[in-house]
Amino acid sequence: MREKLMNFWERRRRNPCFWGLHAGPGRYLNWFLALVPFAVLVSVYLIASDIRLKENPDYKYLPSVMKMAEAVKELVATEDLRTGHYILLQDTLSSLRRLGMGMALAALSALFLGLNQGCFPGFRALLLPFTKFLSIVPPLAILPILLVAFGVHETVKVVLIFIGTAWVMSLDVHLAACKLPKEHITKALTLGASPLGVVYRVVFPQVMPRLIESVRLSLGPAWLFLLAAEAFAASEGLGYRIYLVRRYQAMDVIIPYVLLITFLGFAADWLLRTYMRWKYPWYFVVRES
Repeated sequence: MREKLMNFWERRRRNPCFWGLHAGPGRYLNWFLALVPFAVLVSVYLIASDIRLKENPDYKYLPSVMKMAEAVKELVATEDLRTGHYILLQDTLSSLRRLGMGMALAALSALFLGLNQGCFPGFRALLLPFTKFLSIVPPLAILPILLVAFGVHETVKVVLIFIGTAWVMSLDVHLAACKLPKEHITKALTLGASPLGVVYRVVFPQVMPRLIESVRLSLGPAWLFLLAAEAFAASEGLGYRIYLVRRYQAMDVIIPYVLLITFLGFAADWLLRTYMRWKYPWYFVVRES
């Protein structure tokens, strides 16, 4: 028994579970380590909230879990007097619709621009400098211009998301197309493929995973642009609701809405990553090799 224990600790010393360049936490320890920061954050909030509410039961900035649950329950069950829809569901669907439209248009434009800029030198010379220029323009700085141009309707939210993400994603796709081995293109042309056939049948499938990765990375900025637009030009939506209740210091509503936005972003990222592993398993093998 003693010898087995000595062997066990010797293996642990050579292959640590946590600390070290060659550490191997293992499946269960990975889950535990992933949950630790969340547990610490929740514990700190609960302790701070309990301390503040004991000193002042009317303290609004650190509401209790029960208070937030009651506020969410009211939002779920309360109908909007103007539309007749339930407030929380209506806000969520409105924001997701705007985000989906903006990101879809941005991804399609980024794919077209980036793919052609990466494959055709003439196209690259014509549009790449202009695309780089547009990618540097701060989207929130031109929000007043967009409000004047498109009004306060749905179009301005979609356009702001598009402007804030399309150009950066197109540059990402362009770089991915440029990094492809030239041998692939040469072989395809040798076998009789046309230039468009090479671009859309050889290069296109290989840059799609990079486009999806770029969409994943752009979800955070896209939510920022959406919330900013909804705060100034909307009558429903998650950003609109947060902006509306902040004047009443209603943290019992704001915090659940922030958590909901975070969950939606995490779910979208997980779905995109799962789709990539199903559709393009080779991409992860190449990236990790």
